[in-house]
Amino acid sequence: MMTEISLNILDVAQNSVRAGASLIEITVSADNAADKLAVKISDNGCGMSEEQLKSVTDPFFTTRTTRKIGLGIPFFKQSAELTGGSFEITSKVGFGTKTEAVYVLSSIDRMPLGNMSQTIHSLVTMNTHIDFLYTYSVNEKSFTLDTREFKEILGEDADFSAPEVSAFIMDFLKENHAEVSDLAE
Repeated sequence: MMTEISLNILDVAQNSVRAGASLIEITVSADNAADKLAVKISDNGCGMSEEQLKSVTDPFFTTRTTRKIGLGIPFFKQSAELTGGSFEITSKVGFGTKTEAVYVLSSIDRMPLGNMSQTIHSLVTMNTHIDFLYTYSVNEKSFTLDTREFKEILGEDADFSAPEVSAFIMDFLKENHAEVSDLAE
């Protein structure tokens, strides 16, 4: 099992990249009063057939040809359910995939959220051809990073992996996470 929720997010988002998504939406939302942490990841990639969708939570199923098992989705599901939370995945061929894991915040079995700044930064700077919409909220506070807005400011051909742009994105993430969060990264 992965040691942080952010690593599960990274793994599922990489599935979206491999599925040919041009937009990946990631939402992390904590509500202390409801004792809930919800993680939603959706994409507009190629989607999955009904048969693939039924098998995706089986660790001995994968569409990858480089190995015979796929542990990312099963681990993500297990990590949420171990806390007393829930997991749901929906998909339609040609329309993309939506995944939602809900964790019980106070559960002793909830792994740490991990470093979301680094996770989102890595996704954005290593997949500059894909748009990301990331929303992070804790109780009533939230912030959003939308790479489409950055492209409007910097130009459509903006290189998010360029050192000065990459540093700006990391600073933006760290500063906003610090303002919003009381969950440890």
